[in-house]
This record gives sequence, C-alpha cells and structure tokens, in this order.
Amino acid sequence: MMAASTTQTRAVHKQHNRWLLLIAIYKAMEAALFVALGVGALHLLHRDIDDVLAAVAYHLRFNPESRFVNFVLDKASLINDPMLRRIGVVAFSYAAVALAEGVGLFLEKAWGEYLTLFITASFMPWEIFEIFHKPTWFRICLLIINALVLLYLSKVVTERLRHRRAIMQEPAPEG
Repeated sequence: MMAASTTQTRAVHKQHNRWLLLIAIYKAMEAALFVALGVGALHLLHRDIDDVLAAVAYHLRFNPESRFVNFVLDKASLINDPMLRRIGVVAFSYAAVALAEGVGLFLEKAWGEYLTLFITASFMPWEIFEIFHKPTWFRICLLIINALVLLYLSKVVTERLRHRRAIMQEPAPEG
C-alpha cells in the first residue's frame, strides 16, 4: 500500500526541468540586483553624490588623484534627484519583469518561456553592440549566458509546439 502511494505521489509531483529552474534562479538574482540598484538610487536622493562617491573611494582606498576617480566624480555632478528617481523607477520596473520571468520559468508556464525569450532576444543586439564598442570579459560572458538561455528556451518552446501539434493530429478514439 505504501509503495503505491509513493508511486502516485511521484506521478502527481512532476520533476522540475533543471535548466528552467537554473534560468529561473538566474532571473531571480537579476531581479535582486535591480532591486538593490533601485534602492541605492532612491537612497541617494537629496544627498550630495560627489561627497558620497568621494567617501566610497576613500573607504575603498582608491587613489584620490587617479583619472578614474576624477572621471567618476566629474560625471556624478551630472546626476540630480529627478534622474535618480528615473533610475529607481526603471530599476524596479526591470526587477519586476525579471521576477515575472523567473516565476513563470519556475512554474514552467508557457508565458514565462515566451516572456523570457522575447526579453532576452530584445537585449541581444544591444549586448553585441556593447561588445564591439568595448569588449570586456564580463560583457562577453553575459552575452554567452543570454545566448545559451535563448537557444535552450527556443528548443523548449519548439518541442512544446511539436507536442501540441502531434496531439491535435491524433485520430479521436472510437467509442
């Protein structure tokens, strides 16, 4: 009796597709990163960003006279409160989309796969442009990861469509 219930439980609880689960975790981490970015942008509201960045550079023991530190501090003077609000809104919006992608993939819903396919494909040209503009290992790795995600999800969606077509083309049982 116990063995039969275990078999039934396994039949009811289908195993997660481990690759979709891995992509869902990646999307959840991406969402967490953008939430942190949004919180950071809103945390800087009504503050002197030059002073904050100078303090960060000091604590990280950067050379205060380096070109990099001076470049960052010069560009920081261009950031104001309305821009920080826009950065926060965009970051939280993208975090919500990434979280939706992750939940849809975790639940193995077709809408999650299509949403992830669409968004990943839409960012690929920008990522390629950025690599040609200034290639870095981080950008190249990000492009490779997103290309693998795109290829795998394309395969999953194609297999699902083939399975649906096969079911629709089966003759109805005579009864």
